[in-house]
Amino acid sequence: MSASAKRALVTGGSAGLGAAMVYQLAASGFEVLSLDRQKGAIQTPDAGEGTISHLDCDLSSRTELDRILPELIKRGPFDLVVLNAGISATGRFEKIDLATHLNVLRVNTEAPMVITARLLEEGGFTPGAALLLVSSLSYFTGYPGAASYAASKDALAIYASSVRKAAKARGVSITVAFPGPLRTDHAERHAPQGADASKRMVPDLAARLILADALSRRKNSIPGAPNRAFALIGRIAPKPVTALMRRLIYLRLDP
Repeated sequence: MSASAKRALVTGGSAGLGAAMVYQLAASGFEVLSLDRQKGAIQTPDAGEGTISHLDCDLSSRTELDRILPELIKRGPFDLVVLNAGISATGRFEKIDLATHLNVLRVNTEAPMVITARLLEEGGFTPGAALLLVSSLSYFTGYPGAASYAASKDALAIYASSVRKAAKARGVSITVAFPGPLRTDHAERHAPQGADASKRMVPDLAARLILADALSRRKNSIPGAPNRAFALIGRIAPKPVTALMRRLIYLRLDP
């Protein structure tokens, strides 16, 4: 990737996949604005490359989101917008409190929908800009043990399909990413006890593959051959794959 004084917005940019994207974009010359609940410790690129700035915002709060939207529009227009922020809730659905389910939906679905709509309305994208929405590999199968997370990520992918034509009319391409399990602290917190973290993709690799697809204006990005194979099998045989997910995840969660 290469860029010259281009601007990028990344939500959830303080850790995991988002932090990897922020650094890689800055290292490629982008002026990157990271939006997250806290600044985190993103690696600073070398002198002469891009820059990284940060805005605090808890995307589970619609009040905070509405407060920050005028500032986002002021910081634009953006050549690339990455709506990556996401949280999860794992366990038996009926034992997870309603507020937690609602927060998952607000962060994973409502916030990116609202940000997308406002940026499109207010000229927040440059001509030829790219919008990247980060969904999940769970889109291709059921996700027992993380139902609200799966629903939120499915909804985001469907939203992308619904607004793609309107975005294209404004010169904006939309890519939906479907990353599989990543080697992050967030994944570790929500994984079943004893899960093998070494089998998860490292965020730096996932970020590189996904950003390449977004900047190439591809509609979808499934990083890594194993993930693409899983998505294909999930389409062909959804019931057996969901049953496998139930054994691997749901039945291993704390009762």
